[in-house]
Amino acid sequence: MKKKYQRLALVLLLLASPAVLSGCLAAAAVGGGAVAGAGTIAYLRGELKSTEGHQFSVVWAATVKAVEQLEFIVVNKVNDAVSGKYECVTAEDKTVHINVQRVGDNITEIRIRVGTFGDETLSRYILNKIQSNI
Repeated sequence: MKKKYQRLALVLLLLASPAVLSGCLAAAAVGGGAVAGAGTIAYLRGELKSTEGHQFSVVWAATVKAVEQLEFIVVNKVNDAVSGKYECVTAEDKTVHINVQRVGDNITEIRIRVGTFGDETLSRYILNKIQSNI
């Protein structure tokens, strides 16, 4: 009987290891934490995601100011009372997508993607610029 439980435990461990090693569980934990509270930052699959503890209007104004300070060429800019999107191009001809979304009264999500596959360093620089304007 003891061997049966040991084999079952081994099988369960082996089945769970691909999810743990691929980061799926970590991504789920980060995603769940983002809704629970502000201040979470995650870089996943080429996109930087940050949850800020501020109203949408404050974060959007900071985003507008950051894009101006960075002197990006604005290709498209769309916003309303709950979301906003920027599509920009850098001087190095990299496409930048910035999405700002209201999640709650004082919770706003920022998503930044540079190029097709992402650029974590530039994404974090853009986020820092937005945060410095809040």
